[in-house]
Amino acid sequence: MLIGQYQHNIDAKGRVIVPAKFREDLGERFYVTKGLDHCLFVLSLEEWVNLEKKLQDMPISKARRLQLFFFSGAAEVEADKQGRILIPQHLRDYAGLNKDIAFVGTSNRAEIWDSQRWEGFNAELTEESIAEAMDDLGL
Repeated sequence: MLIGQYQHNIDAKGRVIVPAKFREDLGERFYVTKGLDHCLFVLSLEEWVNLEKKLQDMPISKARRLQLFFFSGAAEVEADKQGRILIPQHLRDYAGLNKDIAFVGTSNRAEIWDSQRWEGFNAELTEESIAEAMDDLGL
């Protein structure tokens, strides 16, 4: 399970260290693609296949935009001996990744955020919005 939050830096070449605990769950090779709110989604092979299957099961009229969004700019990555992955430039541009980033676990995937954008996202969360979402889930 991918949980926790880790602060890292991205180097000038676009490499970033993937937290060791995340590497264990993600496996040797995994996928990085555009996510919601201008973050990047990081998915294990298993979760990537699950996403692909769900989109294939949808009518093309509904799946097409999602397929283009998730698959057109995705990258298969593998950590080097230092635990770093290279994030392609187009994905760094999409997520606004320059230097300080946050790796965030969300159970079945990780997300990569620009640290300032992550702080702003968290600042928008209120107790009321969390309570409302919990009510919707019956918690």
